[in-house]
Amino acid sequence: MYTCYYGPVTRPEIKAALDIPKTTIYDHVETLEALGIVSLAGDRPVEVTAEPVRITTDGIVVTPTILHAVAFQEVDDDVSYFVERHGVGKLAAAVRQAGLHYAGQITQRMAADPLGIATGEAISVILALKPALAVGQEYDPYFDVIFPEISDDIGFESELDAAVPR
Repeated sequence: MYTCYYGPVTRPEIKAALDIPKTTIYDHVETLEALGIVSLAGDRPVEVTAEPVRITTDGIVVTPTILHAVAFQEVDDDVSYFVERHGVGKLAAAVRQAGLHYAGQITQRMAADPLGIATGEAISVILALKPALAVGQEYDPYFDVIFPEISDDIGFESELDAAVPR
């Protein structure tokens, strides 16, 4: 996601921004290049680029914002717990509910019913998804596909820094 949102970037820039071991970055970039997800260009240091994707299947739309939310399970306990209990599909639905909340259309508690989950879980996941929505709103060219009527209404009480992490 970092490369998609902030690229092109070099592997040393990825290491510095995300605090990931050098060997892990090289291994993952190599795998992603073999899969055609990222491309490499230039001389040392090589620039890594990833184009934003939009996949639609069976009425479900996957964009960088959704992928970012799914990736959060690796670093956020609330998202990890949510995915463990309810799965990735319901997390994608929670992204939509979080957008409705941050657009001022529903409360965190109101998100529980359409998701079929406990109120406490809804509140936790809505709060946990806030950074993914903030960065997605700034950098995901398909953000309005997830939120066609409300993408411009989504806002946050406190400003989140969606700038390149360094």
